[in-house]
Amino acid sequence: MSNPSKKVIEIDHYEKGVLSGDRIILSQAITLVESNRVKDQEMAEVLIDRILAKTGNSVRIGITGVPGVGKSTFIESFGLNLIEEGKSLAVLTIDPTSQISRGSILGDKTRMEKLSVNPNAYIRPSASGEALGGVTSRSREAMLLCEAAGFDIVIIETVGVGQSETTVFGMVDFFLLLMLAGAGDELQGMKRGIMEMADGIAITKADGDNIDKSELARAEFQSALHLMPPKPSGWTPSVTTCSAIENHGISKIWGLINEHRNNLESKGLFTDFRKEQNLTWFRDMIQWQLNHSFMQHAAVRDSIHTIERQVRSGSLAANAAAKALIQMYHSGPS
Repeated sequence: MSNPSKKVIEIDHYEKGVLSGDRIILSQAITLVESNRVKDQEMAEVLIDRILAKTGNSVRIGITGVPGVGKSTFIESFGLNLIEEGKSLAVLTIDPTSQISRGSILGDKTRMEKLSVNPNAYIRPSASGEALGGVTSRSREAMLLCEAAGFDIVIIETVGVGQSETTVFGMVDFFLLLMLAGAGDELQGMKRGIMEMADGIAITKADGDNIDKSELARAEFQSALHLMPPKPSGWTPSVTTCSAIENHGISKIWGLINEHRNNLESKGLFTDFRKEQNLTWFRDMIQWQLNHSFMQHAAVRDSIHTIERQVRSGSLAANAAAKALIQMYHSGPS
């Protein structure tokens, strides 16, 4: 039987540590919110409720892009520039989970060697698991914990493997899409939906022999953006080029992010924008909790593998199988 007083002491420990900016306790708190254990989930829910009033003061930036675009290199250069301006930042990097071994690489700290040892930066890798868009089901809570710990900027890096990036878009103030020039079929290979969500596009690796190609890609993407429906805020996304290695064009992107926020605030839209993020979080958590409750149900858990085999063999239609499991969920003991 769990000890309620011990649980309160543990939550107090997490709350005090996070609010004081203790990196070790912050990491432990993020591990807590990412845990699937019922006890940890209960504690995480209380912890998030306690620190919620201390959140919302950071700039939230989502960064995505095709594999090989240099997201980690860009984030390191971008982060070091922000630190030089006196900012502190947390980077939540979402590593792809292997669909074969279910293991994740978690190598972002080795790919951001300078940023990872900077005292004004915090890098937290997490495994994406089954989450769409490479965003864990608890990325929002991790972001809130980082805000409560006092970071000025929170960056969320997604896998960028062509899946839906809607989740991270609903979490951040500015959604940055990184693209490569000279890779061939840039426009055709990029999903229209991701371009519609982007608040800005940066063509990376614009250095050496790649400068002319980068400028051509910039013009092509800028033209393509004009064909996209206008954003409700009236913001017109722009395309820029940058080189993380040469530290060229990086500060311009931070200026673009500030310009975007100023645009929202000048129209009185920023507060509403954040409220919509909260509503999106609420709706996503309904989906997550329903799915979690369903998969943890005793009758469903006992039957799902048998039913999956029947669906795989073709002896049972998927629709009928789903209905059968839902019926078990509604009628059987939990």
